[in-house]
Amino acid sequence: MKLLASLTSPYARKIRVVLMEKRIEVDLIEENIWSAETKVTLHNPLTKIPVLILDDGTSLYDSRVIAEFLDGITPVTRLIPEGGRERAMVKRLEALGDGIADAGIAIFLERKRDAAQQGEDWIARQMGKLERGIAAVARELGDRKFCQGENMNLGDISVACAILWLEFRMPEVKWRDSYPNLKAWIERLEARASFIETKPPGA
Repeated sequence: MKLLASLTSPYARKIRVVLMEKRIEVDLIEENIWSAETKVTLHNPLTKIPVLILDDGTSLYDSRVIAEFLDGITPVTRLIPEGGRERAMVKRLEALGDGIADAGIAIFLERKRDAAQQGEDWIARQMGKLERGIAAVARELGDRKFCQGENMNLGDISVACAILWLEFRMPEVKWRDSYPNLKAWIERLEARASFIETKPPGA
């Protein structure tokens, strides 16, 4: 299998962490979707990463679909519960993490526009989303070791990759200072080999 990814994408990092935790090996192919020479469009009509290319040439996207597929390949370290409320709660947390990343990236891209063209109301709206999202994660985590259950799961991975991306690209969002429980939680995750080895260059 091949993974088309950027080393700085929070969605791609989520999948790379899943791969390491599941002990699944793939060929990592770095892609820049903003380049005119990108090959991503050949495998995903939306030109988004990550894309997982299976051995038979089938392409899977987006990160939620890829994570679901990878978790079913091997029973080692299941990251998504089998079903019921527990599964729904983990998938909800994954969606929350992806949503935080969506809002952060929307702000990051808007700020790249000429200052006169930037929509301050748009930026404020997205900032509200990510701030409420982070606060919701902190409430859900409480004083537990992980967000759901006794072990790290896909929800933890999704949120962690999102807020670590914020720290990398938007350091003004001081979530470690605001939420000591998130700080303690993220430090546990950052000590894992899967997070150490997928840290973005320059982060």
